Amino acid sequence: MTNHIAGKSIVITGAGGGFGRLVAQKAAALGASITCGDIDLAAAQATADAVTSAGGTAIAVETDVRHLAAMKALVAAAVAAHGGIDVMINNAGIMPLAFFSDHEAAYDAWERCIDINIKGVLNGMVAAYDPMIAGGRGQIVNLSSIYGNFPVIGAAVYGASKSAVNFLSESLRVESRGKIKVTTIKPTGVPTTGLSGTIINQEATAGILGHNTSEFMDMVGQMGAGTFPAERLSPDAMDYASLAPDYIADAIIHVLNQPWGVSISEMTVRAAGDHFVL
Repeated sequence: MTNHIAGKSIVITGAGGGFGRLVAQKAAALGASITCGDIDLAAAQATADAVTSAGGTAIAVETDVRHLAAMKALVAAAVAAHGGIDVMINNAGIMPLAFFSDHEAAYDAWERCIDINIKGVLNGMVAAYDPMIAGGRGQIVNLSSIYGNFPVIGAAVYGASKSAVNFLSESLRVESRGKIKVTTIKPTGVPTTGLSGTIINQEATAGILGHNTSEFMDMVGQMGAGTFPAERLSPDAMDYASLAPDYIADAIIHVLNQPWGVSISEMTVRAAGDHFVL
């Protein structure tokens, strides 16, 4: 396959771990120059160090996506270090699942969710817009979720934030066609990412799991104990049950590895044997 990633300047928020770190490493291995933004500078630097130690090119920038000035500074750092910005990946996000009855415990996290998941994505899009237009082309990849597809209990704020990401993405795609291509990635069923650590009430996952909740929880418990059937954790098995984060990162790489004139607008990736998530 032709390598359309080599030479690109790629900015990633939330690059200190999870999908962000994986994409940084995979894109750098294909010849991209990476700017790693994260509110945790040490984590961003660890990603940059992993990239450079493998022979790639990367810098780390402390970035709070909630502030437009910080996002503009992140983009400016990419332009200064790598000569421009070709791709902005708005990956940073949190998932404070909780019921409305949990508001006393959840409200502060809900406010952070709105600031990070909505304003953070908007800030990334705005920060990248002018340099991309000036450069004649660009690509924005926004991390959404299947939670943004329809409302379920336990995910009012998180789902609303991801629905907003969908709207922002599609609006920019329509406005900037022929200038900036926009992709929305909707991860699903990836319990091994750090995102689950931001859940406020674990029972709130029942909204997306429905009648499969108890079976899903059993699977997660068995995975933690190392007793889940190994054959169901093999991506070569048709009943592969729990998607590894690498496959979401690979989907993002696939989206990036297209000719400039080809835009994959939306992508959802599932484990073939994942019947848990509705």
